[in-house]
Amino acid sequence: MTLPPQAIPRRAVWSWILYDLANTIFSMGVVSLYFSLWVREQVGADRADTVYGIITAVSMGIIFVISPLLGAMTDRAPRRMPFLVVSTIVCVGLTASLARSGYWVTMLAFVLANAAYQAGLQFYDALLPEVTTEENRGRISGIGVGIGYLGSFVAVGLGFLPQSEEKPFVFTAIAVSFLLFSIPCFLWVKERGNPNPRPVLSLAMIRESTAETLRTLRGGKEYPGLIRFLVGRVFYTDAINTVINIMMLYTVNVVVASGQSEEGGERTALLVMFVAISFAVVGGFVWGQLVDRRGPKRTLDYVLWLWVATFAMAAAVGLLGLPWQTLFVVASMAGVSLGGIWSADRPLMLRLTPPDRIGEFYGLYGMVGRFSAIIGPMIWAFVAWLCIGQLGMTPIRGQGIGVLVLLGFIFVARAILGPVRDDLRPGARGAP
Repeated sequence: MTLPPQAIPRRAVWSWILYDLANTIFSMGVVSLYFSLWVREQVGADRADTVYGIITAVSMGIIFVISPLLGAMTDRAPRRMPFLVVSTIVCVGLTASLARSGYWVTMLAFVLANAAYQAGLQFYDALLPEVTTEENRGRISGIGVGIGYLGSFVAVGLGFLPQSEEKPFVFTAIAVSFLLFSIPCFLWVKERGNPNPRPVLSLAMIRESTAETLRTLRGGKEYPGLIRFLVGRVFYTDAINTVINIMMLYTVNVVVASGQSEEGGERTALLVMFVAISFAVVGGFVWGQLVDRRGPKRTLDYVLWLWVATFAMAAAVGLLGLPWQTLFVVASMAGVSLGGIWSADRPLMLRLTPPDRIGEFYGLYGMVGRFSAIIGPMIWAFVAWLCIGQLGMTPIRGQGIGVLVLLGFIFVARAILGPVRDDLRPGARGAP
């Protein structure tokens, strides 16, 4: 089933892009920055990596289990937008409640808020065909990434406000910003609608959806390159998402080890994040153009090699005692790489996906990302426990070892993705 072509208003395209900015405020502000610092304040520097890794893994485990079901539900529903609206509002409400109650209540609120954010990201990605064509998909996706990372400036900037030392204030400001920048997408992205709506949730639907997903996973030849891409995605998103989550902690530890105070370390870490975000904005625009010219698969290959260099230099800072200022170079490389990975990743998945199963397949796409987000923090937590807790290494040396482990995942991903081609359409035979 192929949906009919539609005229795509410019307002709809920019409203979709603006949601990328909105959800980045949450991911950068809560997941990558301030919640990890709140955990560090609660449990101390030696336990922060382990505790944060575990609760992040729990949160991603929830969405991992339900991602395919959510995708299948949106394929059956008349429209996907109501799912995006509900998940966003749930995330916003829970984010505003962070650090306002006790330790365990706040932990639970984070777990559920992150799960709601991840669900919304899945619904949002599945709306990409509604605002693009095959000819401009890479460019629009890249613009979304570039503009989206401007949301990181908003998140980081909140840390410089006079009230920023009060974490409840920061989390509430993030929640309000997320909601405000989401509203245009809710109002102005118009869907063509589902020409064959079916019951959204029933036992029969769950059985049918599960059977279809299992058939897809077992019979990947029907969709050339899909299974290999999804498996490879587990490994590279594992490494990338984990390093995003721990970048703030790593930077603070490196700077504090150089003799600065805890407060000075946090401020310096925010400046490092500003550099990374700036280069991510530029990277999104540049890589998006390359996707349309060279194809998403080839572009993804280039980006992964850049990640290899980035991880190697990041590990060297902690293991070889390089000056903490080297982190600005690492941040620049990481920013460019981040802009590229999502600019190429989404269009490649869509090119491998049959039009009538976009929601389900983006559920699989999300599921492997969530699986990696479970395994990555758990591996990081284990390495931190082993190196810092058991072997007595300093936090920065233990984290340097952890970065090397993540580097190995990038090499595994490159090997798996090697035979994948993006010139075949769903339904073609002869998978590589």
